Amino acid sequence: MAILNIPTRSIPLPWPSRPVLPGLRAMLRAAITRRQLAEMDERMLSDIGISRVDALREADRLPWDIGPPRV
Repeated sequence: MAILNIPTRSIPLPWPSRPVLPGLRAMLRAAITRRQLAEMDERMLSDIGISRVDALREADRLPWDIGPPRV
């Protein structure tokens, strides 16, 4: 049985991996929390001071639209 000589150094990726991961995490977090916001009932929304219209408007934003909402 032959032993394969596998290089121990990592194979370079075609894009920088470290700067991309935080952005993907932020997009995933935005998508999850926006879905949760859309599922809240009226009592929960009034507790945090958001109307149903504002909650649905926020929930409709795309995952990569992470900054403050555009007016």
